Amino acid sequence: MKRELIIVLDFGGQYNQLVARRVRECNVYCEIYSYRTDIEKIKAMNPKGIILTGGPNSCYEEESPTYSKELFELGIPVLGLCYGAQLMMFLLGGNVARADVREYGKTEVLVDKRDSRIFWDVSGKTVCWMSHFDTIFKVAPGFEITAHTSSCPVAAAENAEAGLYAIQFHPEVLHTEEGMKMLSNFVIGVCGCAGDWKMDSFVEESVKQIRDKVGNGKVLCALSGGVDSSVAAVLMSKAVGAQLTCVFVDHGLLRKNEGDEVEAVFGPEGDYDLNFIRVNAQRRFYEKLAGVSEPEKKRKIIGEEFIRVFEEQAKKIGAVDFLVQGTIYPDVVESGLGGESAVIKSHHNVGGLPDYVDFKEIIEPLRDLFKDEVRKAGVELGIPEYLVYRQPFPGPGLGVRIVGDVTAEKVKIVQDADAIYREEIQKAGLEREIGQYFAALTNMQSVGVMGDERTYDYAIALRAVNTVDFMTAEMAEIPYAVLNRVMSRIINEVKGVNRVLYDLTSKPPGTIEFE
Repeated sequence: MKRELIIVLDFGGQYNQLVARRVRECNVYCEIYSYRTDIEKIKAMNPKGIILTGGPNSCYEEESPTYSKELFELGIPVLGLCYGAQLMMFLLGGNVARADVREYGKTEVLVDKRDSRIFWDVSGKTVCWMSHFDTIFKVAPGFEITAHTSSCPVAAAENAEAGLYAIQFHPEVLHTEEGMKMLSNFVIGVCGCAGDWKMDSFVEESVKQIRDKVGNGKVLCALSGGVDSSVAAVLMSKAVGAQLTCVFVDHGLLRKNEGDEVEAVFGPEGDYDLNFIRVNAQRRFYEKLAGVSEPEKKRKIIGEEFIRVFEEQAKKIGAVDFLVQGTIYPDVVESGLGGESAVIKSHHNVGGLPDYVDFKEIIEPLRDLFKDEVRKAGVELGIPEYLVYRQPFPGPGLGVRIVGDVTAEKVKIVQDADAIYREEIQKAGLEREIGQYFAALTNMQSVGVMGDERTYDYAIALRAVNTVDFMTAEMAEIPYAVLNRVMSRIINEVKGVNRVLYDLTSKPPGTIEFE
């Protein structure tokens, strides 16, 4: 069965990943592409619908992102959001200009056309999230206004006969109270998608594709023990069985006791029938990272050294045809390989094969999934929930949770602090309520007084965020008593720390990781 596809054309908006994520919540598969994508490529993909994202530009300015008018003549339904709505109107003969009053934040939208397919089952007055300084003053020929606000004459418009819909606000953000209804109305109601893209079908389809690709080849899997690589390993094992060897590299940048825990689960005494090899390479990684402070450089060093270790193991095993990695969709987007996102950070498992690598090809079975979708796939594969829902951990490990250069001493400090933090969160029963939480080591040292003596030690930063898709996140409000307990234990039990901070930053503007 051919998978139905909705394409999101990215014009640089901050919510572009959320658009794709919300479409997938409708059980419809969705991918992000740059507005620079050639129209012939779009035709070849035969999408059921196209969504144009927001963006920071003015569509009437010469250097602003644009697209061929032909896009609206393909007979494929198109939904324009914010900048995408303005661009649709502008290209088709409407008028867009600077608004008299800028709208930002929660805004009451009045639906003028209650029988619009976009507004099926949506209230006549509904709260939506606005973020625009331009506005549509005149709709293009063939369009009618379907919604407005007190200061925005065209909050939505449509040419239903042509399958073209323009929305000035952002239905993809949670602040738009009925936004999911609107997006579902488009992808299911207008585009006619079946809404049958689910994890059971994803697992079944992936296993078949992996078997067809691998054939009789040998496969080497990079197993970190984190959620993504664990799900990738079990999926590959289901597909190719004994042709798979899993190599676990203990680079000395794991959480406290995690190396032994990973081996206990996936090793010879574990629950899975995997060919498991553990490589203790702590000293090797520390030497490579000595004196390196810049986070992007640390990521690249760790990623390159990972590949070198795998090459060496592959040579010991014999001919290996494929390397498996647990790349997921946010990794791809943040590495600048999807849509118009700038390179936020390099992921050691994104970007293809480095020079001189001795494998034919990399297989990334989870590359199309968001983090919560990976967890659903893990449950579908029968992996125990305590493994599937463990705290996310970056491929470069504590290398990106230590600000500045990495040493064995600093690794021990952050391991001990993080173990205390996680233990207290679990004691408080908050581990499933917080999207992600961890301790990081800052490069700040300050004066303190401990036992009547002057100290000059490090500050630990505690991070905790609530998130669904890991593309956006808000600070988690942990009870003060819990934070106070964590602070007291870290300062008393972790040598080299005399100050504990709590990071309040959301994503954006920050990232979830602390680097």
